[in-house]
Amino acid sequence: METSNSKHARRSQRDYTLGFKLSVVELVEKGEFTYKQAQKHFGIQGRSTVLVWLRKHGKMDWSKPFQHPLMPKSKETPAQKIKRLERELQDEKIRNQVLNGMVDIMDKEYGAGLRKKYLSDTSGKLNNKTK
Repeated sequence: METSNSKHARRSQRDYTLGFKLSVVELVEKGEFTYKQAQKHFGIQGRSTVLVWLRKHGKMDWSKPFQHPLMPKSKETPAQKIKRLERELQDEKIRNQVLNGMVDIMDKEYGAGLRKKYLSDTSGKLNNKTK
């Protein structure tokens, strides 16, 4: 039973010519479409059909799993990651203490005035605005 309001005719895999497949693959590899957008735009019904074409006819190397360049490849367990992050946090706390000590010394010995006095400045501004 066929519905009359269907936009695209049902196709089987053998309906697609090699030229059509290559043009779809080229558009996806150029970045004009994602594989899902190409599937929808050209009325390709199979969920993985375009992916199969990309693997078979595309120029990308599909033998290795894709690793996003911004996401590091991590084999840490969650417990190892927590320990590493706790060590890094402790190192940063020590670094912060050292830098604060250096600023205090600069203020005392050289009168550099590097620290901003947030509390006294903001309390004065707040009182002036409310009056």
